[in-house]
Amino acid sequence: MKVPKIAFVFVLFICLFIYIYQKKPLQKIQNRVGFNMQVTHEQPVPQAFYGIMFDAGSTGTRIHVFKFTQMANESPKLANEIFKALKPGLSAYSDKPHLSTKGIQDLLEVAKDSIPYDFWASTPLVLKATAGLRLLPGEKAQLLLDKVKEVFQSSPFRVSNDCVSIMDGTDEGISAWITVNFLTGKQKFKQNATGMLDLGGGSTQITFLPHSEITLQTSPIDCITSIQMFNSTYTLYSHSYLGLGLMSARLAILGGTEGRPTEKDQDLVSSCLSPGYKAEWKHAEIVYSIKGQKAGEPLYDSCYARIEKMLYKKVHKPEEVQNISFYAFSYYYDIAVDVGLIDEEKGGTLRVEDYGRAAKLVCQSMEAGSTDKPFLCMDLVYITVLLQELGFQKDAVLKLARKINGVESSWALGATFHYIDSLH
Repeated sequence: MKVPKIAFVFVLFICLFIYIYQKKPLQKIQNRVGFNMQVTHEQPVPQAFYGIMFDAGSTGTRIHVFKFTQMANESPKLANEIFKALKPGLSAYSDKPHLSTKGIQDLLEVAKDSIPYDFWASTPLVLKATAGLRLLPGEKAQLLLDKVKEVFQSSPFRVSNDCVSIMDGTDEGISAWITVNFLTGKQKFKQNATGMLDLGGGSTQITFLPHSEITLQTSPIDCITSIQMFNSTYTLYSHSYLGLGLMSARLAILGGTEGRPTEKDQDLVSSCLSPGYKAEWKHAEIVYSIKGQKAGEPLYDSCYARIEKMLYKKVHKPEEVQNISFYAFSYYYDIAVDVGLIDEEKGGTLRVEDYGRAAKLVCQSMEAGSTDKPFLCMDLVYITVLLQELGFQKDAVLKLARKINGVESSWALGATFHYIDSLH
């Protein structure tokens, strides 16, 4: 018996309908004759974008190339970071600014190699200088910034009028705080936010989220600031102490003045150096002649007294730091590595008193003879006293890390977030 054509078409249509229904049961679409059928939703694809941040510090210039991904209506996530550092810092070229551009150009090649060509024109390029340039006379610092801006403007990346600047010390601390809490998975910063301590070459920062009204009411006005992040406002305790970074502190402890060489045949004598020690020390491209004080009072005691006097009333002591967990970076980390308090690669945790114990042992050993780390006694005592002046008890625990989840734990990530947010 012949099957009518219309029946054949109907059977074929039913078979097609069943096939589509079984293969793709998730999304409804309408065919030409009005039937509803099921097909799959396509998975949303995260959008990728990049940011380039130059950290022009007192001892070196570092490039951070960040790759972010972002789903619609969500906060960005860090997908990858490329990092490279060059020495010396920009401030070393204060008298020859034209020589500063070679290192910047070399680091830009890292960015070109790391970012797909199609993204170059949309990727913001920024340099923020920290304490090294803050300590320079204004005209010299500006000449260096102008040279960098010329290089940036000839690059294929996205630049704006504010792409090169000197970073305010408080902004440095806030950006580092954002980085730490982002990398430790605490995007909801008001819950269990981690504090941040950074000890650079020229300055030192402390930032945390106060939970006590007393901290907000009793702190100096320049220690309290508000920021907006992830659609929320945060009132932070944050302060940067220019001149109290480790290298600048060394010079102050030695009795020298920043940017001013000593007179010919004049030595900077310190009770924090081994008795009989004599050498030249270079800081911010100035060479100083230094030597240790003659043997007398124990090295640790005399050095402690000198540093305690140097730091007297120079920092504010917020009592609330005792109740907050802190990460510590930069020279806090490096000096702890130098004396074996933490693993160089993994970092670790220690108590404030661990720095003090190490200081006593190192200072005592330096009384007996020379060492290949002549500043170690001074540095350990300085960190010990500085932390105590900042309000940390001897049994306070600090987490030390160079990287968190494989990402450099610097202010650069937080600053890049903030900058990209401001562009939109």
